[in-house]
Amino acid sequence: MNGLPKIIAIVGTNASGKSGLGVRLAKKYGGEVVSADSRQVFAGLDLGSGKITPEETMGVPHHLIDVCAPGDFFSMADYQRLAYRAIDDILSRGRLPFLVGGTGLYLESVIEGYVLSDAAPDLAYRAQLETHTTPELYAMLKQIAPDTNVDPQNRNRVMRSLERIQAGDSGAEQKRPRYDVLRLGVTWDRKTLCQRIDERLERRLDQGMISEVQRLMDAGVSDVFLRKLGLEYRYICEYLLGEISSREEMIDELSRAIKRFAKRQMTWFRRDPGILWLDMAADPFDQACRLIDQALAAGESPSSAEQTV
Repeated sequence: MNGLPKIIAIVGTNASGKSGLGVRLAKKYGGEVVSADSRQVFAGLDLGSGKITPEETMGVPHHLIDVCAPGDFFSMADYQRLAYRAIDDILSRGRLPFLVGGTGLYLESVIEGYVLSDAAPDLAYRAQLETHTTPELYAMLKQIAPDTNVDPQNRNRVMRSLERIQAGDSGAEQKRPRYDVLRLGVTWDRKTLCQRIDERLERRLDQGMISEVQRLMDAGVSDVFLRKLGLEYRYICEYLLGEISSREEMIDELSRAIKRFAKRQMTWFRRDPGILWLDMAADPFDQACRLIDQALAAGESPSSAEQTV
């Protein structure tokens, strides 16, 4: 992808340390961070989404945080449009964009350059699709697009394909990359990651995560919206509504859910052979700097086959 503007992506699982690493790298290279998190776009969803604090940014500008109100509709197309705008603005000022986050579809929409329809979503059709299980949705897709190569387990992609076909598109994904992206991966071995997840969960609970969800509910944010956010917001909402009997039960169920989600994140990212995985037990900052220096000097991203970290 010679000739395309260079950007850096820091991707990884929950509690892996990608946000902190992204800040350090952006500060070193005079860059700015574009968040790629599907929950951090909502104002007021702070502790539950793991949103970076003003102090933690170390003065590095962050984009696509707090860009809409809780309960508002926000799609992948909305994210891509705003991310393109932020990245192009950063590049126009001679600074280096760092795309940092763990929401796979948001990241891929920018990195791969998905060509998305400008048509307004059919919310009635989407609500109808939501009533079906993932296997049912995939069966619907296969019936109208027998040659589809969409992962049958990927609910979001199956639904998006159905929506595109409903809107009159072919359903096939088209890509038009706009950037040359160096992709750096951040994670830990399973045991260490689980420990980090539990430590972070305990810390955020101590900081008032349950109270945050209660304030959202008191402000009129619907439990339907909170449940759809998943993980912290779903389980704490259910606890506050009395659907989970005790705080201890809620924490136990939530901890297991976050770990399952982190496993799914890794499955998603491992599909991408272009991601260069950093050794978090060594010196990931130094490793990342070497790879970024090489990429910037060469004017193109080193392939995973050419680099060992």
